[in-house]
Amino acid sequence: MSDNEVKVGVSNKDGQLGFLFTRGGLREGAGRKGIGVTKKVSLTLTDEMWANIEKHCADHQVSRSEVIRHMIEFYYSS
Repeated sequence: MSDNEVKVGVSNKDGQLGFLFTRGGLREGAGRKGIGVTKKVSLTLTDEMWANIEKHCADHQVSRSEVIRHMIEFYYSS
């Protein structure tokens, strides 16, 4: 296999697909550790609110998920 080839493999956990490069591979416990459970949600906000969130993300170099997660955590911490 050359350096530019990619294989797709199935993980032992939950049957999810993963990419295998020339080094490493799918190993139990490998990779970044999760901070919680991921659930997909749909969120309706005004265009202005989305623009504010996107600007904050760009200004602070953080993801949209991180910004929204911090807002929810702040709300429930008080």
